[in-house]
Amino acid sequence: MRFFVSLLVSVVLLAGCTTGTTTSQLGADGKPLPKLYRISNSSTGKIQFRILDSVNSLRQAAGAPAVEMNAQLNAAAATHARDMSAQNRPWHFGSDGSSPIDRVSRSGYPGVMVGELISETYETELETLGAWMEKSDTRAILLDKRATNLGFAWYQESNGKIWWTLVMGG
Repeated sequence: MRFFVSLLVSVVLLAGCTTGTTTSQLGADGKPLPKLYRISNSSTGKIQFRILDSVNSLRQAAGAPAVEMNAQLNAAAATHARDMSAQNRPWHFGSDGSSPIDRVSRSGYPGVMVGELISETYETELETLGAWMEKSDTRAILLDKRATNLGFAWYQESNGKIWWTLVMGG
């Protein structure tokens, strides 16, 4: 009887030690589909400062001065991220016809808008930043030496889609 109990315990313990293999789903291009990135309400500050630190590291490497997070630019970015979701399209104009300059002005930001970056994706903020750095026009906004402030926000839909907006001001 002891032998069978020992054998049963051993089997149970070994079964717990095995690693299951998970297969990721592949898209039409043969690459793995992205995993759903869920943003919790408590991670807002962490994400914004992770972007700020990352942008400043990129700017330092390019010889551009560091930027600071700005509450008014955060508000302008948040307004536009939610509005893009409502319109279901990534573009720089609001549903009320507002331009990025209009939104920055409405937010009470005392400086000038240097540029606005937007994205519709399921990717993380750092993957999105990497995609922006791959394109010369969006990279130029991130590294613009006139920028002194940054605003960053997003809106995540219930299906996981994220609408990212980054605004640079100076």
